[in-house]
Amino acid sequence: MQYRTDKNGNRLSVLGFGCMRFAQKGRSIDIAETERQIMEAFRSGVNYYDTAYIYPGSEAALGEIVQRNGIRDEIFIATKLPQYLVGSRAALDRYFNEQLARLRTDHIDYYLMHHLTDVAMWEKLKAVGVLEWITEKKQSGAIRSIGFSYHGNTDGFVRILDDYDWDMCQIQYNYFDEYAQAGVDGLKAAAKKGVPVVIMEPLRGGKLVNMLPQDAKDVIEASGRGWSPAEWSFRWLYDQPEVTVVLSGMNTLDMVRENCRTADSARAGAFTDADRDVLRRVTGAIRASDKVGCTGCRYCMPCPKGVDIPGTFRCYNAMFIESPSQGRFQYAQTVGLTKEPAFASQCIQCGKCEKHCPQGLPIREKLREADKALRPLPYRIGINIVRKFMFRKASR
Repeated sequence: MQYRTDKNGNRLSVLGFGCMRFAQKGRSIDIAETERQIMEAFRSGVNYYDTAYIYPGSEAALGEIVQRNGIRDEIFIATKLPQYLVGSRAALDRYFNEQLARLRTDHIDYYLMHHLTDVAMWEKLKAVGVLEWITEKKQSGAIRSIGFSYHGNTDGFVRILDDYDWDMCQIQYNYFDEYAQAGVDGLKAAAKKGVPVVIMEPLRGGKLVNMLPQDAKDVIEASGRGWSPAEWSFRWLYDQPEVTVVLSGMNTLDMVRENCRTADSARAGAFTDADRDVLRRVTGAIRASDKVGCTGCRYCMPCPKGVDIPGTFRCYNAMFIESPSQGRFQYAQTVGLTKEPAFASQCIQCGKCEKHCPQGLPIREKLREADKALRPLPYRIGINIVRKFMFRKASR
């Protein structure tokens, strides 16, 4: 197992165990099988385990397994504050204490503000006293390192990154989403500030393995490398020294063993130009079903009316690459649930974006088409209800 060092001197395994997708037995976590997988990973050198308050049963299962095997002092546990449920200073303690009990521990090694998509969410936490609360918890040793996980656009990520002296951050990042959400620009911005970056969704929830079109599989097979689709994804990430830990939601022993082998052998800087060309062709094969040929270059931004143009097109394409529900969910998550909405319907047809588009896309026409597909009436109603909940004044 390889390790990379965070800003506090901790040596973290480059492979982290993502605890959102534990093996299931019926509708519950299969504790026995999950324990076999966690201990296999532990014996292979994995020392970073990532969970969250809202992953059903995950914190409790991890706590039980870690305590039974006596490995608490040999690993780092990361979990997350459900900031979307917090409306008061008292709620901070309530959720944190519940998490300590679930995890059977007296401290959290890495505590993240969960699922920030907008600067306003961070500002809301500050308004209820989170900065003072963090200081107290760090001084007492109950929290060792503080961070945030992020699902909005690059601009919002950088603003949050610059607003506090973070110990780490967590972003969605993979070879297909290089320019989506925080993206490569966010990764490099964090590295420039010396903030370690933990990667989530390296396989896009398994889609870069299980949903590859045949043309993409053929490109991988013809490369001669002998790497599985998952290994290609991990090696691309490990090649980047700015990446500290890559999480994988492992739920079979074979998955654990393959990912540990990759994490043991892949080196930063070892990915060749030929390897990068393979992934460019794989990405091209995946994008063959795109509805809009947007590359995410962001030359069209900023929009004078706040429309997230590349974000809209990314979600529109996801409707056809993945599924309609996935595209709509991503649109609600990253475009609709920001303090200032960035819907395509806000376009005033000024045409400024089209003058700067290297692809010569009919952006205005495609925005109308995308918004109609991404926000049918039930989704519009649902997004409005969630927005009222998320951006209400703190009162709890």
